[in-house]
Amino acid sequence: MSKLILGKKIGMTSVIKEDGKVIPATVLQVGPCIVTQVKTKDKDGYNAVQIGFGEKKKLTKPMSGHLKKIGKNIRELVELRTDEIEDTKEGDIIDVSRFEIGEKVKVSSDKKAKGFAGVVKRWGFGGWPGGHGHPHQRRPGSIGSGYPQHVIKGRKMAGRMGPTRKTIINLEVVDIDQKNNLMVVRGSVPGPRGRLVEIRG
Repeated sequence: MSKLILGKKIGMTSVIKEDGKVIPATVLQVGPCIVTQVKTKDKDGYNAVQIGFGEKKKLTKPMSGHLKKIGKNIRELVELRTDEIEDTKEGDIIDVSRFEIGEKVKVSSDKKAKGFAGVVKRWGFGGWPGGHGHPHQRRPGSIGSGYPQHVIKGRKMAGRMGPTRKTIINLEVVDIDQKNNLMVVRGSVPGPRGRLVEIRG
């Protein structure tokens, strides 16, 4: 099965390498995850593995029935489509030992939500001149033309900013603490502290 594990963002730190160079790094609490379902083409129409991370006190009745075989109240479920399902079965544990120091990984998460934002904050517009009493320094300006007499779809305007999905590729694994289920990757990871992250090898 392809390498996939769930975790949450702990925060950022810095790591001093052997040559004395200081690099920024993000600490992730990774797993342990449990395989909650193995989907097959014959039964479900496609091959996939569903894994779960974290626990919660109460579940809805449909989710409780879905996880009855596992016997745990799983908080987060993520599905990975893969054809390599022969050696995978429900109840298998996936932990950080699948990854190695120096390996490049891909991390996906939801960015921070900023609420309703104007065009300067949301899209980086330059704004209008600030002097001589201009009343609209941060306004968008013209949003259309005489033809086609309506605002063109996709126009950059004020609106809700985030949370949007973002993936960072080629993040180097700097350190692994298997005892405490921690992984340190070089660079930043999207999202606030505590946000669910997907790590793929």
